[in-house]
Amino acid sequence: MDPVRNPYAPGAGQRPPELAGRDRELKQFEVVLERVARGRPERSMIITGLRGVGKTVLLNTFRSMAMQRLWGTGKIEARPDQSIRRPVASALHMAVRELAPRHRAPDRIEGFLGVLKAFAQAGPEEDAKGKARVHRWQPGIDVPASRGRADSGDLEIDLTELLTDAASVATDVGAGIALFVDEMQDVPADDVSALCAACHELSQSGGPLIVVGAGLPHLPAVLSASKSYSERLFRYTRIDRLDRASADVALLAPAEREDVTFTQDALDALYGAADGYPYFVQAYAKVAWDVAPDTPITVDDVKVAAPEAESELAVGFFGSRYERATPAERDYMRAMAALGDDPVPTAAVAEELGRKPSSLSPARDGLIKKGLIYSAERGLVAFTVPHFGDFLRSQPA
Repeated sequence: MDPVRNPYAPGAGQRPPELAGRDRELKQFEVVLERVARGRPERSMIITGLRGVGKTVLLNTFRSMAMQRLWGTGKIEARPDQSIRRPVASALHMAVRELAPRHRAPDRIEGFLGVLKAFAQAGPEEDAKGKARVHRWQPGIDVPASRGRADSGDLEIDLTELLTDAASVATDVGAGIALFVDEMQDVPADDVSALCAACHELSQSGGPLIVVGAGLPHLPAVLSASKSYSERLFRYTRIDRLDRASADVALLAPAEREDVTFTQDALDALYGAADGYPYFVQAYAKVAWDVAPDTPITVDDVKVAAPEAESELAVGFFGSRYERATPAERDYMRAMAALGDDPVPTAAVAEELGRKPSSLSPARDGLIKKGLIYSAERGLVAFTVPHFGDFLRSQPA
């Protein structure tokens, strides 16, 4: 069939043609938006799940929902060892710019932008020689930096003051602000603590500003380790693979808009291959469409498509991650894979490798930092990528 008309989209964070199986989460966020709009107390929101289940897609959909309500929005993607000070400044700058045309007092906007500029420039940064120096970054704000507000250099104090002021601007125009944080598990520990403290202050004051984070399954533990009250501070939502009905909708709805359909046997085979994971659903369906000579797409088409889809996943989805690991880290992952697909005890990994557990800490910590594994609970580790164990077991030793 015509590959140009192929509706499937196996891309990183790319919205699928049919966002199936996420109605519950969308309704939850709709409630959050409505409660904030009515001045009701509401918690910020955290989405967790493995790689490829659609966290970024859902985060972007939430952002679109907030924008439709004329909220100010900004989004950042956290990176290991990078302070969130500068990214948050850029995101809030964008959010307030969206609100500014509706504000009746331009001086209030300028006052906030002065605070924002001071916040962005307050923290130290390292130069090429690793020496701390004052921020020279200019966030495109043509107002002088304010003094005495959000510029102490202590991120917890500064972020709390900045978010409070941003919420005040949103209140002026009868709207809200939503700050979206992707890969939230990568926010440095001190910055996580500061962000939780700022959200705590906002929850007490009732300001119309929420933080919506997305991250790997251990993100709740990261937040809890930073502030004990984080368990009550956020509304937690775990997303996983699609059930059979939702996976079928994800396949059939976009195809039928192109006057194409699947046989029941083809749907059975695709669900078996993709195991309900949204990224895999898109990946297998895209290749099945391309190899099928005509509609309906049959089980024979899926059988022809499967090796090509698996080859593409082996390079782009699994292989690219595997290549980031050091030889010692690869040995650790292969040992995990040999023990099965469920979370495995770190002691069992050490036994599989014939090593002492303490000697494997650098490899384990390196893999966690790279987002390849996570600590499901104390003493247990698991892959962040579904079917990664299968991929590793298929690789030559």
